This record gives sequence, structure tokens and C-alpha cells, in this order.
Amino acid sequence: MPGDTGALHPLVVLVGPTASGKTSLALKLAEQFDGEIVSCDAVAVYRGLDIGSAKPTPAERSRVPHHAIDILDADAPSTAGDYARAARAALAEIKARGRLPIVTGGTGLYLRALLEGLAPAPPRDEELRARLRKRTAQHGSEYLHRLLKRLDPAAAAAIHPNDVPKMIRSVEVTLAGRQRQSEQWQAGRDRLQGFRVLQMGLSPPRVALYGRIDERAARMFDVGLLEETEAARERYGDACRALGSLGYAQALAVLRGEMSRAEAIEAAQQGHRNYAKRQMTWFRRDKQIEWLAGFGDDADVQARAAEVVSQHVVG
Repeated sequence: MPGDTGALHPLVVLVGPTASGKTSLALKLAEQFDGEIVSCDAVAVYRGLDIGSAKPTPAERSRVPHHAIDILDADAPSTAGDYARAARAALAEIKARGRLPIVTGGTGLYLRALLEGLAPAPPRDEELRARLRKRTAQHGSEYLHRLLKRLDPAAAAAIHPNDVPKMIRSVEVTLAGRQRQSEQWQAGRDRLQGFRVLQMGLSPPRVALYGRIDERAARMFDVGLLEETEAARERYGDACRALGSLGYAQALAVLRGEMSRAEAIEAAQQGHRNYAKRQMTWFRRDKQIEWLAGFGDDADVQARAAEVVSQHVVG
């Protein structure tokens, strides 16, 4: 670590598509470089949603301190700005302890908010929101995602098609600001200060990645996703926003009798594959990311990542 307290503190960011092995690599690096992990996942912030969000297991979390996980009840609102404030507080604490912060996850908008800050957004327009909710109820979330894609393709790529509240807010911001939300993000940001950032990304072969995605999505149902979803449903109700996320939305459809288990698994697998594609589209636009070809649990990838981090930590 830098000996001068006024020097920029090293920060490692590890991104990649779902099921690419980010957790394995982050743990390896944290143990090797005296680090702590800050999650960057829009669902992992919620307590009780463990299986569907693929959170690190209790055993993994006992190996290395983790932050920005289990910080909200599942019915609490959570925005990119909320996440950025919580994650920045965690980074400051890790820096004060003289340890290496490692931000890892796949939620591109949350990472952008953390590193670059967010531009001031227009106020809420309740009348517009009500109209959008009504049309979404009539035509489905796909309608809203198509609308957002026409208005702001970059924002649509960053927001999951099931995340109706975020899509509504994005449409609202674009229309109220008379400028695409993704363009508004470029102005008036409060960039993260005090850190020297290294960004690395995992880029495994697509066929192998999709195989892992399918296997993991099916395994979630085998290890209790339906029961976890039912528990959240009983506590927060069917309209709980977090239950609209991938995996939980399909499990909820089974509990409602709208899908068979097999249909839900297939839909979840397809949804996760589509999400991985959108994640890579998002992250590939960032020219600051150094890409690692392979999965995060590959020995060669771990060795290469350790070499890059070692050089970064020394500065």
C-alpha cells in the first residue's frame, strides 16, 4: 500500500457477466492482497434474497469482510444513488484500515454511480408515472422496455426488462429533462475521489458461460429458490419490487400457478443468458477495463489477475 497518506489509495474493480466467477476471483485476490470486498449487485443489497442473487455463501463471507450486502429489506426502495452512497462509505472505511478495497459485481449502472457519480435528476412526475404503470399493466413490462429502448438505447441496455420502477424512472428522466438519461449521466457528476482505480473484467467463452448460466439457474430451484421466494412473498407481498428480478420473477410465477417448474427454469435460464449479453455490451463500452479471457476460478486467470493487481498496489 502507498506509504504516503496523501497518495491515492489503490482500488480494484472486478466486473463481468453473471456466472463468470467474479466471487471466486474476488475472494482469491482479497486473501492474497489483504482486501475487503464491496458488492456491486442490485439484488444482493436485499436481506433474505440469497439464492436468486447468488450471494457469496456464509462460508465465503467468513473468509473476507464483505460490504453492500444485506443492507435493506426487500421492500425498501434502492436506487443507484443509494447504492453509491453506501458503497463509498464502505470504501472510506476500508481505506482508513489500510486495506485493499475490491468492488465486484455486474450491475453496470450501480458501478457507474459509484465511480463517476450521478447527474442531478429531474423531479418525479406522478401523472406520467401513473400513465406508464397503467400501460405496463395492460401490455406487460416488455412494452415499457421497448419504449425505453426507443428513447434511450443505452439506458435500456443497463436496466433489466423486469425492473419496472427503474424503467419508469428512466423514461421519466428522459422526457422531463428533454435529453436521454444516459446523456444526462455525463453532466454534473461527483466522481469518486481519493482512489487510484484498476478495472478488470472477466470474459469467458460464450458457449461455456451459457452452460454455466443454465446449470446455475436450474440449481437455484434445486436448493430452495421457491421456498425463499415464498418466504419473501409472505413477508412483503406479491408486489415487492425485488421479487421482479431474475429468478424470483419466475419462481413467483410458479407459486402463482402461472408456470410449471420446468417452464420457470427454462425462462430463468433464458433471462440470465440475455442479461449476461446486456452486461457485456455495457462493460465493453468502458475502455478502462482490462479484460481477462476466462472464468474467475481458472488458475491461469487468477494468476494473471494477481500479477496485474500486484503492479497496481505497488503503484
